[in-house]
Amino acid sequence: MRITCLHTAHSNIAVFDAAAQALGIGPDVLRHAVRPDLLAAAEQAGGLTMQITNATISALRLLAIEADAVVLTCSTLGPAVEGLSTSLKVPILRTDEALAAAAVQAGGNIAVLCAVETTLAPTARLFEHAASVNVQRVSGAWALFKAGDLDGYLSAIASAADRAYVDGANVVALAQASMSGAAARVTAGPPPLTSATAGLSAAVHAVLN
Repeated sequence: MRITCLHTAHSNIAVFDAAAQALGIGPDVLRHAVRPDLLAAAEQAGGLTMQITNATISALRLLAIEADAVVLTCSTLGPAVEGLSTSLKVPILRTDEALAAAAVQAGGNIAVLCAVETTLAPTARLFEHAASVNVQRVSGAWALFKAGDLDGYLSAIASAADRAYVDGANVVALAQASMSGAAARVTAGPPPLTSATAGLSAAVHAVLN
């Protein structure tokens, strides 16, 4: 089995390797490709454009040639998957979509945390069928990430997750893969759901079934 991840941040390689190890996925299964230019372009444009969507689709198609499944790990680029032909034999999955499915299945009051402004709209659409959901951006967090302050970034995410639990959420989902490390820092409730774990679980299931 070979699962290839398309990331927009180099730091997400370690995030997904750790998630794979926790899930018992062998080290020879996971492959990584990184395209930070795609997210940078989307941030500059204020969201996905047709040009960015087409570039993302081209990258996913190329990766699918030598993979049993391809996982798009950037929630900003996630809607690009909808433009892929259903005739592809290799499953192309979105980590944010798998996360939404896991959160909705858990039920109850769901708080979804985002860091990037361009992630809010596509993430909210994924959770639109949830009975009770609050999608929110963690103010200032993404600036910390872009400045290289990973510890500060994860602390900000964990604090926001703790506040969400205190405010009545019984499920907290971390919408972006880069947030995953914050889950272990949360103290006001159970570790939040992460897109890395949800996405890889969905990819393995898709390949095996």
